[in-house]
Amino acid sequence: MLRRLLQPVWVLLAIIFLIEAWLWDHLEPIVASVVDAIPLRAFKQWLAERVDTLSPAMTLIVFIVPVIPLFPLKLVGIWLLTHEYWTSAVFTILFAKFLGVGVTAFVFDVTKPKLLEMAWFERLYEFILSLRAKAKALVDPVKARMREMLRGGGAGDRWSMRTLRLIQRFRKSVHEAR
Repeated sequence: MLRRLLQPVWVLLAIIFLIEAWLWDHLEPIVASVVDAIPLRAFKQWLAERVDTLSPAMTLIVFIVPVIPLFPLKLVGIWLLTHEYWTSAVFTILFAKFLGVGVTAFVFDVTKPKLLEMAWFERLYEFILSLRAKAKALVDPVKARMREMLRGGGAGDRWSMRTLRLIQRFRKSVHEAR
């Protein structure tokens, strides 16, 4: 019973986790193209050479530190939200999110081999990968049902017709209000 009640919560958490993973996967190539466009390739090589000389614990600091300056940017986004600058707040928070994921992906690419030398980090990394696989397995059936409903097949046929009628009624009420 409790498991059934918590299912939507787990699906929501899985979706959020997969969005983060999707951002990571899709921002990494964008960051790579930015690295190619500006002289970050040389910086990446320089950073990789420096990381090779560090201990794994110091490499962890190199991995964490670049994200710290983004925290004030997120605070600015929250301040904008509290003062009802909705559009600016959303853009600031999204910009901070994309920049944070992009910078983290860039730095992780450089520091990953060294970080994986730490047993606890390797276990954490493998746990996150397994969590990602479980989240995907949890969300895939939901995505498949949604696709089926949007295509209008099976039980989704009734859902699609009901939605279409609601949209038509809404449009009619909007036109009548004019």
